[in-house]
Amino acid sequence: MTDTVSTERPAQAQVNAEMMEPSPGTLLRRRIFGHAGFMIGAVVLGTIFLMAILAPVISPHDPYDQVLARKLIPPIWHESAKATWEHPLGTDHLGRDYLSRLFHGAQISLLIGFAAMLISGVIGTTIGVLAGYFGGRVDMVVNFIVTTRLSMPVVLVALAVVSLVGSSLTMVIWVLGLLIWDRFAVVMRSATQQVRNLDFVTSAQAVGCSTPRIIFAEIMPNIANSLIVIATIEMAHAILLEAALSFLGLGVQPPEPSWGLMIAEAKGMMFFDSWLIVIPGTALFALVLAINLLGDGLRDVTAPENRN
Repeated sequence: MTDTVSTERPAQAQVNAEMMEPSPGTLLRRRIFGHAGFMIGAVVLGTIFLMAILAPVISPHDPYDQVLARKLIPPIWHESAKATWEHPLGTDHLGRDYLSRLFHGAQISLLIGFAAMLISGVIGTTIGVLAGYFGGRVDMVVNFIVTTRLSMPVVLVALAVVSLVGSSLTMVIWVLGLLIWDRFAVVMRSATQQVRNLDFVTSAQAVGCSTPRIIFAEIMPNIANSLIVIATIEMAHAILLEAALSFLGLGVQPPEPSWGLMIAEAKGMMFFDSWLIVIPGTALFALVLAINLLGDGLRDVTAPENRN
């Protein structure tokens, strides 16, 4: 009787210990709130996203309204009699409210970044996974296509296409989306090659699972972390490329309040009214940094065993 009781007590203690362990959801929340980079990126990106969504509501003025009598009003932190709380960030050389243009510019940057990333992600992920899974001639063809694409500088090709076809928001999105898929293809090919020879993929093939089912049910969930990181990198890359094209005059066209276009319009006054460049430049820097921090944080909290 004593032996039975002594045997049951350790077993009961083990069950109690397992019941007291935190659940997977609790562990995930701890990783999320304990990851400084993820939280900073989420807060900054969330703020910019809300700013873009609520731009028509929270903008104090019409971003397209030009009043030359109020041009080049400095921000409120300048010690100038012209500074006013009616225009907290001042006005540009055409008298347009800078805060309102900053809010509406967030819409354009996020739209271009997400749409171009989605287009390039579909193209690059598709050919990368197919090359990594099938190998052989498929891999050779994809490698040739990727090598050909890498031999063409993105900015120069984008400038040539936009200058020939015409510049518009839709055209910029499609040009960038069709040009920046190479990193998706390279990373997805490598990640697929690592996963395709694992036991669970071999087992799925042995029991007769179809190729689409193996790719979508077995391979894609196991390369999702790499996909998240590349998606965030390419979204930031697309936003920077749009800013570069707008700065060169072949991106989003006036009077749209693109952050890159705002920088381009102010480059002639950078030594006299530097805040015209500093404000959209800082916003662009914060957006790109937040996207990268959020992507790295998502990778870390969803796959902590791969954290460096």
